[in-house]
Amino acid sequence: MEKRNISKKDEILLRQMELIRTMTENNLSRMGSDFWGTPPLSPDAKAPETGNAAPQAPAAPPTAASTGDGAESAPAEEAPEETLEEILADLNSYIGLTSIKKEVNDLVNMVRVHKLRRENDLPVTDLSLHMVFSGNPGTGKTTVARIMGRIYKTLGILSKGQLVEVDRGGLVAGYVGQTAIKTGKVIKKALGGVLFIDEAYALNGRAENDFGQEAIDTVLKAMEDHRDDLVVIVAGYDGLMDDFIHSNPGLESRFNRFLHFEDYTADEMLAIFRMQCRKGCYTLGDDAAAEVRDWIDQADTDGITFGNARGVRNLFEKTLVQQANRLAARESVTREELMAILPADVRAARGLETPEAAPETGPAPEEGSAPGKAALAKGPEDEIAPAPESSAQDNPT
Repeated sequence: MEKRNISKKDEILLRQMELIRTMTENNLSRMGSDFWGTPPLSPDAKAPETGNAAPQAPAAPPTAASTGDGAESAPAEEAPEETLEEILADLNSYIGLTSIKKEVNDLVNMVRVHKLRRENDLPVTDLSLHMVFSGNPGTGKTTVARIMGRIYKTLGILSKGQLVEVDRGGLVAGYVGQTAIKTGKVIKKALGGVLFIDEAYALNGRAENDFGQEAIDTVLKAMEDHRDDLVVIVAGYDGLMDDFIHSNPGLESRFNRFLHFEDYTADEMLAIFRMQCRKGCYTLGDDAAAEVRDWIDQADTDGITFGNARGVRNLFEKTLVQQANRLAARESVTREELMAILPADVRAARGLETPEAAPETGPAPEEGSAPGKAALAKGPEDEIAPAPESSAQDNPT
């Protein structure tokens, strides 16, 4: 009888651990490769249908030959075009990036007036749309580059607006004559959109047999040949990007718009952590938030090594691991407990408290009396507000 009770208890524990592991993996996978992830569905958005619902139409309509029924299927309806206002609203929804948002808005106004002058047969100056992004890792450079492609497409500057991201390894080959071919293939893929070259200064030749300069020359030629349907954005660390641009007259003449991405403040990084909790259906009480803020202050001694938003993501994932360790030791777990991140979880992730010492009870009083449905039902006033005026960046980010 005793053995049977022990087996039943082990079975319950295994089921709880599998449930926690599955929920954690699902929450992390939904965040995607981009740190901010996909925005949560609005209350009015319809959830995908399941069960016996009809499958979604394929991206390319099948032909009679592919269906075998002698009749062509009706073409799938195209998604409505984004408006400029919708794209700018998306940009403004991101935490921080204060000066970047202003720079992008200024650029949009310049392009609009430039087009109007052309339409009215007025003289216009050459408008360079290629840009240099400088800043530490995790400050949003790739995200903003993707948004710029969408903006340029909406303004009619680019035909597609896609982003193609590469670094030195994606452009430079190991033998004479291969780099131009390899770079040309990347450029062909980027036509109609934005070519984003990360850590572009790595292309500067450092040895006699280095072919980085060949890649630079190929890109510069493409910028001239396809100036009406290709935008190039180069990105990297401060200082190094300045040296890179000024190392080549061709680069200097084509890149004259610089956007500097400031490091996030501690308040902004805490807001990013809160946003990740909300998007993953986790609740973070005031005491747990204070622990996170103290952790950020301790870890963020250098914007390069910590990684700004990337560093926050690492802290968030470590906290989820400790929450899972705490809950896996219980015989039963409620929905509210699966959502609640406790101060003990954060302390354990920091190495200040062992998982075994974590409390066995539900959320402490400061975590809220009903963290489940109440947390999900919060209104707009609970959304993360932009960084206060005192923390706004002075330079383009």
